[in-house]
Amino acid sequence: MAGIPHDHYEPKPGFEKWLHKRLNIVGLLYDTVMIPTPKNLNWMWIWGIVLTFCLALQIVTGIVLAMHYTPHVDHAFASIEHIMRNVNGGHMLRYLHMNGASLFFFAVYIHIFRGLYYGSYKAPREVTWIIGMLIYLLMMATGFMGYVLPWGQMSFWGATVITGLFGAIPLIGEPIQTWLLGGPAVDNYTLNRFFSLHYLLPFVIAGLVVVHIWAFHTTGNNNPTGVDVRRASKAEAKKDTLPFWPYFVIKDLFALGVVLVVFFAIVGFMPNYLGHPDNYIEANPLVTPSHIVPEWYFLPFYAILRAFTSDVWVVMFASWITGGIINAKFFGVLAMFGAIVVMALVPWLDTSRVRSGRFRPQFKWWFFLLVIDFFVLMWAGAMPAEPPYSTISLIGSAYWFAYFLVILPILGVIEKPTAPPETIEDDFDAHYGKQPAE
Repeated sequence: MAGIPHDHYEPKPGFEKWLHKRLNIVGLLYDTVMIPTPKNLNWMWIWGIVLTFCLALQIVTGIVLAMHYTPHVDHAFASIEHIMRNVNGGHMLRYLHMNGASLFFFAVYIHIFRGLYYGSYKAPREVTWIIGMLIYLLMMATGFMGYVLPWGQMSFWGATVITGLFGAIPLIGEPIQTWLLGGPAVDNYTLNRFFSLHYLLPFVIAGLVVVHIWAFHTTGNNNPTGVDVRRASKAEAKKDTLPFWPYFVIKDLFALGVVLVVFFAIVGFMPNYLGHPDNYIEANPLVTPSHIVPEWYFLPFYAILRAFTSDVWVVMFASWITGGIINAKFFGVLAMFGAIVVMALVPWLDTSRVRSGRFRPQFKWWFFLLVIDFFVLMWAGAMPAEPPYSTISLIGSAYWFAYFLVILPILGVIEKPTAPPETIEDDFDAHYGKQPAE
């Protein structure tokens, strides 16, 4: 890790030394596995390995499923049934892939909120945070396109509604929508395009994950105190850190095992619990479902999208000031994407000099309200777009933007945080007792 003194790989004479001079692959693996890691990391830091497992699972199962899937509107639904009924282990592969997406988003939301609470986005880790948000956006795009592939009723109408949002963008909306669909409406060219991108994007995500890991290996891992590892000497750094192997690898593998017990129980006993019954009906452009909803992991932002109707004063003001260019539909699209943009900009919106929320008493309350707000929006997004759910969505959306754009900047000025420990070693000793000298 750059800047933190630690032991580096020393090749043994012979083949290792010969290879090291020509290709330092063993040295890179050694430095990655033996990276000095803050020794006070808690259980909230185990979700990285869960996310890595999910990415590998989705790529492997996706490749096998693609061998049996037919991306054509006349055969897509039947090919899914063929996978479920005729391919050896096909039903398990599909259920692993389907529920693997839910585990992927469940883990990434915990990962994001952990970063928001402990200030993992603060300097010098802004680039790491931005790369993480890019991964999240690509995950959303991949998940949405994958949801279309079964070509059920919810797949078809979900694609119709979501791609129709881009048509609300003034001037360039219709060309963008046509480009996304591959034609004037959701049809065979759309399915082919989405299948190609759904297959490609996980490999792009894998590349960004490598860059994401590289980024935090460069700056060092954050920790619950937000206090940096001492870098004056190797001896001091060793007091604050432990090698990633074996200490944190074993801890992460244990946590992954616990998560997988729950995951495989869901896959084995209730694989369709998070799905929608309408998606087991073949797509029919002539029959519109009574209530169109996306997958659960899109619901908070779907609620924000629907919250801003034409009778909301901020929408009316935006429409008046722009001469009608920004209407309710376009404002909803801006709000939906804006809700993600404000998360990406949080390194510059949070003005507090204290990194970890553990030492910010007022911040804790506002942050916990944000977590509650996220679940409220998720619930409201699954409800019909009518009162009182539309009002709840609007209140929830208002708090989401207020938290990032108003509360965080003001808290950094008015809040009086408590003093963090001087070193990571002090925090570790306070929780686990002073360790005997080596």
